[in-house]
Amino acid sequence: MMKMPSMKTASLWFLVNELKMNRLLSKIYAFALLAAPVLLAASCSGDLGNYDYVELNEPTISGIETSYDRLTMEKLEIQPQISGGLAEDAYEYSWSVIRQSDNSGDMTTAVLGEEKNLDYTVTLSPGKYYFYFTMTEKDGGIYWEFESELSVSSSMSKGWMVLCDEDGQTRLDFVSDITGLTYRDVLASNGMPRWKGPRQIVWMNRLTPTTAPYYLLTDEGASRLGADGFEWTEEYLMMYEMGDLSEAKPELMVSAGFTKAFVSDGYAYSCQVMGLSGLYGSAVNKSFRIAPYLGVNVSATSIYAEIYLLYDIDNKRFMAYCPLLSTNDLGAQEPLGDMEYMESIAESLISDDPVTGNAFSEYPEGMDLIHMENTRYDPGNASMGVTYSVLADGDKRYVYGIQLGDMLVYADCTSAIGKACYADISDCTDITSAEFFAFSSLKNCMYYSVGSKIYAADLSTSPVSSSLILDLGGESITCMKFNLYKQSDNYRLSYDLVLGTLADGEGVLRVYEGFDSNGELGSVEPTRYDGFAAIVDATYKELTY
Repeated sequence: MMKMPSMKTASLWFLVNELKMNRLLSKIYAFALLAAPVLLAASCSGDLGNYDYVELNEPTISGIETSYDRLTMEKLEIQPQISGGLAEDAYEYSWSVIRQSDNSGDMTTAVLGEEKNLDYTVTLSPGKYYFYFTMTEKDGGIYWEFESELSVSSSMSKGWMVLCDEDGQTRLDFVSDITGLTYRDVLASNGMPRWKGPRQIVWMNRLTPTTAPYYLLTDEGASRLGADGFEWTEEYLMMYEMGDLSEAKPELMVSAGFTKAFVSDGYAYSCQVMGLSGLYGSAVNKSFRIAPYLGVNVSATSIYAEIYLLYDIDNKRFMAYCPLLSTNDLGAQEPLGDMEYMESIAESLISDDPVTGNAFSEYPEGMDLIHMENTRYDPGNASMGVTYSVLADGDKRYVYGIQLGDMLVYADCTSAIGKACYADISDCTDITSAEFFAFSSLKNCMYYSVGSKIYAADLSTSPVSSSLILDLGGESITCMKFNLYKQSDNYRLSYDLVLGTLADGEGVLRVYEGFDSNGELGSVEPTRYDGFAAIVDATYKELTY
């Protein structure tokens, strides 16, 4: 019955074990009282008297399941069955929980009830808990305990966060995979500003407090949102993460290694987090402006000297930024430079294959960046996902695929930079009219939309051509992407194409399964969700416990 939970925190471990030690001592004391006559008889061999032995009348606990699953504010009612033992009023009862370690910093311990039968409305934060029923003799202090497990979820523990534009206003809906219901305008009553111009809903699962890891980005401002039900306080505003308290308005936000970064109004800002929450400093690029994209490695789980890819829109060229280069450990070098500069730094620091791939010989210049996207597609199996960029030169269109690794190659990555893909996509159908792009993490494939039609192009072929895979008739496409899932158990879902459309003023979210179909989405029947406004972005909220 007594099972020791695995606790990482010393104070909590002491609290639990002190309680159990006291109870264990009670049992030992009871055993000693029963065993004393036997020990006395053994020590006095001449004593042949008669003795009466009393067997402890232990109660047996049943009627409690080994695990329970409840939603917040849902009832938890348990009526344990007790057989044997003393009369019911001879015991004290307790129902208690200890939160299992999940790196959230939540150290919850709580008593849920002190009656034999439990009647509790769940107000615990979502998570997993060790769950105990304890009955203790009032007179002797001897206790008996039944250990179970309690998993608490909220209706918003997992599901689709659907960011909508409703007549210019920001609206966030939530499709719950817990209840199967869709909750509309979940930010309406949380007290945060009602901003216009929704841009993106981002889950920053790394380098961000787990109590509020979701970021809402809009034209008027940005803020974090609470983990349980999108709670909000003023301290979640983006300005409190800026070293100068400026009101930054990120258009895009990413993380890699020990840094996170965003782009706002043509400038990139980075924040280094080494165990503590840091602040964003001045702009990374001061002498030129960049497109609202940042390339990063989303394949590696461990990077020390991460490299970011930027596109200089003033001089029309790729640039790279490696924050760690400015430290004394790497020679206090300039962390920002063009790709040739970053390659030369890599060659001075890495002895074997600092730059891999030969898809192209020179980095392009003089073209306009149309789109940039990070993927987990890793053709060299080097833990370096390909970042795809679509460039325009008049009516010509080209794709460059660049892999970003680790300037120190201490951990996952085997190189610093890779030249993985080049494709002339100028002959693809209506490519100059493309509105949305999406690149697969499953294979070297590009999807793009024109009006209500979606085309696919295999970038491994030459010449590259496209094929029509979906035609949605009168519906206009408002969002198209691959959601890159964070939890490894969900990685295969990263190959599902996510599509937002609008028809007659109503938004529709469709999810096309990609893995089993090998990306051939034309024959896939999507999962469909209705009743939204114009969908701007959709990001899946995964379980965090």
